[in-house]
Amino acid sequence: MSDLPNDVDPAIFAKVQSCISEALGLDLDEVSYSSRLIGDLGAESLDFLDIAFRLERSFDVRIPRGGIEAASKEGLGAGEHYEVSGVLTDRAREQLALHMPEVPPAEFKPGLKVSEVPTLMRVGTFYNVVVGLQAEAAKKSV
Repeated sequence: MSDLPNDVDPAIFAKVQSCISEALGLDLDEVSYSSRLIGDLGAESLDFLDIAFRLERSFDVRIPRGGIEAASKEGLGAGEHYEVSGVLTDRAREQLALHMPEVPPAEFKPGLKVSEVPTLMRVGTFYNVVVGLQAEAAKKSV
């Protein structure tokens, strides 16, 4: 876990790492924070559902499907489009980058297609989703 950013909780990451390694049939040491789920770990679209289910069970959270896209769309102003002919607009890429800080900024390049967004997702993406949901739940319980 040496590639963990300083603000990552190792205990939470270990559970996320375990869920992903089990879902994909990988050894724990193959699953790092910065691993791309599709490009590095060989995940397919169905695997994302399995990963989400395992994380929901492990952390007692509900992961909304399409949550990152929805959050990115919420950040757009009135009249701003998320995509045009399947290609993300400049503002959509900016919003997506805000909601996926674990992805290197250079990957949010002009011409990025909506269909390519899943290829950006990292193990860290799921870590951040879980941590965000836990923070929301803690606010509601106060």
